[in-house]
Amino acid sequence: MKNLTDNVLKGVFLFSFLLLNSWGTWAQIPQVPKEIYFADLTIRINEQARREIQLDVDALHRNPNYFKVKADRANLYMPLIERELREIGVPEDIKYLVIQESGLIADAVSTSNAVGFWQFKQGTAEEVFLRVDNQVDERKNIVSSSRGAALYLRKHNAQLDNWMCALVSYQMGLGGAKSYFGNQYSGKKVIDLDRNSHWYFKKFLAHKVAFEGQSNMLVSNSGYLEEVRIQGPTTLKALAPRLGVSESHLKEYNKWASNGNIPGDKTYSVVYVKEGIPSTTPIIAQSSSSSNLPGNPSYSGNSNYPKITGNQQNATRPNQIKVNNINGVMAANTATQGNFAEKIGMKENKFRKINDMDKGARVESGKYYYVEKKKSEAEVEKHVVLPGETLWSISQKYGIKLSSLKAKNRIRSDRDLKTGMILNLQEHRKRGEKIPMVPGQEYRKIVEADKSPKVQPTASQTAEPVREQPRYQPTQPVQSTQPAPAPQASSPSKLTHTVVQGETLYRLSQSYGVSVEDIKRWNNLPDNNIKIGQKITIHKP
Repeated sequence: MKNLTDNVLKGVFLFSFLLLNSWGTWAQIPQVPKEIYFADLTIRINEQARREIQLDVDALHRNPNYFKVKADRANLYMPLIERELREIGVPEDIKYLVIQESGLIADAVSTSNAVGFWQFKQGTAEEVFLRVDNQVDERKNIVSSSRGAALYLRKHNAQLDNWMCALVSYQMGLGGAKSYFGNQYSGKKVIDLDRNSHWYFKKFLAHKVAFEGQSNMLVSNSGYLEEVRIQGPTTLKALAPRLGVSESHLKEYNKWASNGNIPGDKTYSVVYVKEGIPSTTPIIAQSSSSSNLPGNPSYSGNSNYPKITGNQQNATRPNQIKVNNINGVMAANTATQGNFAEKIGMKENKFRKINDMDKGARVESGKYYYVEKKKSEAEVEKHVVLPGETLWSISQKYGIKLSSLKAKNRIRSDRDLKTGMILNLQEHRKRGEKIPMVPGQEYRKIVEADKSPKVQPTASQTAEPVREQPRYQPTQPVQSTQPAPAPQASSPSKLTHTVVQGETLYRLSQSYGVSVEDIKRWNNLPDNNIKIGQKITIHKP
């Protein structure tokens, strides 16, 4: 009798444990909100559509083990996917589409014979410059295919002028999306979703809700995906010992190289799992044993640039400040080139030419502009390209002519610009010489140094030129001869963030660990639109 009672109690205990565990798993399932922020859009979801999306979210979470496998893959691949989307100018939110398309399975094949991470058919893949033949299938390469998907989506968004429509066009093609949507959403920033809204976009929102903020809590892998760019011809077998991994490991993560061979027609991205903290920029390697990594270059890119001297209290007026020792002015408000040029007493064409601006480009509030010719070289030797930078923004940062910057580095457009590149600002690069990349660990330090709050000198401090401080010396820790600056703050519990190129409210919310709604409330923002140079108040959580 005692044994029977003990068995019953054990059974009850086990049942209770399983019930509580199931409840805990269910309780972790994220709930679809009434309003979602996607790209630059506000998506308002009615109750019927919300229930429909929630069913898909629940289905994705139904099997915790299966969900965790996907989360592990997302943890590995997303940093590279985000980088490619960002560099092409596509909102990072679109990264969840790759989970919807393939579950991040490299050699996934659909019933319509679409292949790879982003599910390209061969013709479409070739349109976005992916090689597909019996030697190489770049649809299975996470870097190449993500870049191709970004190019495809950017092209469609240029026609549709709405990222929701562009995303749906990924499933039905540009012509199909134009026929389905017409012009009803062109330029629209607030969208109401209901039961009649396109199923593909609602399915995407389910993946966004299901995986956003979840993967990092559930992942079990301790490493990260390192990228090495290889110029062949070589093989994965020859490369494996140099990277400290097995040939089978490289084949598992590089199924795009059909027979383990890397051709010599161009540079290919090879990836492998590496222990430790992820790097933010790829290593560059050649097929020979020598590496193309720079040997202790002088990283002279300066986080104090542009250097502003003069009467900064009147920086928005002409003849008051110098920007990199060139007469300049700060824009008080966002304006057209014509209005701004008239305000500072210049002809529009001259202003545009001096600042290397495209016709129609707007003058952005808080940015510095030149009122006399920029120089053919900068005061510092080199600059390491940071996220969100363009050739134009770099030329403005150092007061170097855009044409000179391009010529010195033999680079034509922003398509050729990669984060981590070491650009020459004084000497011309030799013909055929590749632009070196800064190693991952050193690059992270440079990025962190650039993120550090900067203290602008006051008018009384600008009688002497600002002393140049190197952003980073590769063999020494970051140092400064000035006291460590503190964030701009009106109280210990809040700080002020200045918006830079490429930032959105969603990105700020992720960076500071607060919600988009909180940021909007703190700053009395009517919508999700923010501008470069805008001051945003952040309350510390």
